[in-house]
Amino acid sequence: MTEFDIAIIGGGPAGATLARLLDEKFRVVLIDGKTDNENSFRKCCGGLLSPDAQKAFAEFDLTLPKDLLVDPQIFSVRTIDLQARKERHYQRFYMNLDRHKFDLWLESLVPENVERFYGRCKKIERLDNLYSLICTGNDGVEKSFTAKKIVGADGANSIVRKYLYPEKKIRRYTAIQQWFREENAKPFYSCIFDPATSDCCSWSISKDNVFIYGGAFEPKDCRMMFEIQKQRLSDYGFKFGEILKTEACVILRPKSPFDICTGKNNAFLIGEAAGLISPSSLEGISFAVNSARILAEVLNSDNSSADKVYEMKIVPMRIKIFAKVLKCPFMYVPALRKIVMKSGLNTIKITKRN
Repeated sequence: MTEFDIAIIGGGPAGATLARLLDEKFRVVLIDGKTDNENSFRKCCGGLLSPDAQKAFAEFDLTLPKDLLVDPQIFSVRTIDLQARKERHYQRFYMNLDRHKFDLWLESLVPENVERFYGRCKKIERLDNLYSLICTGNDGVEKSFTAKKIVGADGANSIVRKYLYPEKKIRRYTAIQQWFREENAKPFYSCIFDPATSDCCSWSISKDNVFIYGGAFEPKDCRMMFEIQKQRLSDYGFKFGEILKTEACVILRPKSPFDICTGKNNAFLIGEAAGLISPSSLEGISFAVNSARILAEVLNSDNSSADKVYEMKIVPMRIKIFAKVLKCPFMYVPALRKIVMKSGLNTIKITKRN
């Protein structure tokens, strides 16, 4: 059994960023199943990098390789109230990218002193001052590790939160996303509100001659609601070509800043595993990167009260989540959304050629 100072479970934006920033004095293992293999695990995500996430990477003086970007780069979002049959356009500065290549690029930045284990963590136990981890590799071989500290960077279905903080329940949705051959006359990005099928939002993205449509739904009857909404969008004018693939995952949507769990007893949570995701837009990359940066600073300082210091330093992020919670009614309550969209505030007028 191999012993580490820190074991990071999950190699997405949160885990990869933490692994990159930890001091070389630590013996670190990064546990994640992603590879460049065609059958590798891939995050169910539309693949848009928000301005907040762009800022987080800019603060590290990082620039994206051009091969991560896809066509087209779209400068506005069609916001559609499907129930009211009302549509507005808002200027947005998202970067359209290949999410899987993006994740692999982030992992490529992790220094060589960090040991990699390509697979999944299946079980966690606390043994005195150590944590025991049982993992299964992509090759099916089981391996055990021990670590003085563990970090859950493994998203909504975090095994760290499940085993060590089972009482920390956060509102869950099922995100379903399908990829189609592009048949729409012009590429576009949309944000869809349809209270008849979901109290959350849906989205569509054009990407390299593929049309992606997905949404977040209550777990019960989620596939049925997805298909009903897809038909309603088809009636609205969306063109769905041949289905290329269907994917799904669990996403969290905090109701308050108190839903956030940072961890204790040298078991930490970052990114969506901690509940750090926008309840209004479901954007999580900026929270993942920034929480990883904060935890790296705390751990590198060798503070004996790392749990409490990390929790304190996360307070500004809790406040940001609270601000997003306050924003939600103006997006998700039909009457308030109708007022906002009718006002035309911050909308852009689309000029169409006859």
